[in-house]
Amino acid sequence: MFPHLRANLFLVAATLLISAVVYPFALWGVGQTILPTKANGSLVRDEAGQPIGSRLIAQPFTGDEYFQPRPSAVSYNAAASGASNWSASNYLLRDRVARILGPIVKYRGGARTGQLVAPDLEAWFRNDRYQGQKGIVAQWALAHPTLAQNWVKADQQNEQYVAAWRAQHPVDVAQWLREKPDLPEPTSADLAVLFFTHFSHTSPGTFPALVTARDMAGKEVKQIRPVQSGSEIQSTFFDMWRQEHPEVDLEPVPADMVMASGSGLDPHITLQNALYQLDRVASKWSTLTNRGCTEIHHEIKELLHQHAEAPLAGLAGVDLVNVLEINLALKNRYHPAQSR
Repeated sequence: MFPHLRANLFLVAATLLISAVVYPFALWGVGQTILPTKANGSLVRDEAGQPIGSRLIAQPFTGDEYFQPRPSAVSYNAAASGASNWSASNYLLRDRVARILGPIVKYRGGARTGQLVAPDLEAWFRNDRYQGQKGIVAQWALAHPTLAQNWVKADQQNEQYVAAWRAQHPVDVAQWLREKPDLPEPTSADLAVLFFTHFSHTSPGTFPALVTARDMAGKEVKQIRPVQSGSEIQSTFFDMWRQEHPEVDLEPVPADMVMASGSGLDPHITLQNALYQLDRVASKWSTLTNRGCTEIHHEIKELLHQHAEAPLAGLAGVDLVNVLEINLALKNRYHPAQSR
């Protein structure tokens, strides 16, 4: 019995030693010797050698002088990698795509070829025929109550703004509550549709948006104010504008500009996507560097082609650009002190 027990214990110990010590240590040694960069997460470092990201994981860039990555259903949180799993029939998916398209889509064909749709969308939004109790903001909230509620939940200041409105209109809220016996104590989000309907009547042709203002001491602060133009209107109401103007011919937009990847962390965009963003990026760097836009445009286009690469050394797929690497190249070339 004891010889068998001793043999079994020896096999267990040997298996643990090989699988838990020797094998991992061998892989670690090979990785650190032959592929140290990939073995350590493919980190990208700045001039001081500090890690600023990984070429394998996307991160957001907010400045107009930088290329934007693909949308992310997890807000670029690597700990929550995944997709939204919204079906094609889910309006939230249509709304997300429309919000991206609003500020960037352009006309195709006719006298306005290449011009942004955004100015015409804003003029349509302010049109008198949409003002009043059934104004466009009210129509939007009534048709898509979930989106109206999401607006309230999106920011603490939005919620506080609706709460302040509620305190100023107790009669309207009380009358509304009489029709909602199952909702004795509604939250600010529950009042979203009522708030936007009232807002559409009292502030026609405007939408509440978070803007930068100055307080009495001259300090910059964020406040909710009615606006008649801007990215908030362009994003929120592009889909409604498009449905009322189905005959308008618009430029096609690269799919990866509006569709998230399965992980939400795809670090690459297609070269076609990058070229679509090129005008915006070149224009901003032209302003920051006080140089001609045409010259900057040509230089950045060359940079894009230098950084573009297709999978399997070009044997499969289309040319891709790593967003972090191209943005770091722009920062180093044009404005080393510019912060992201």
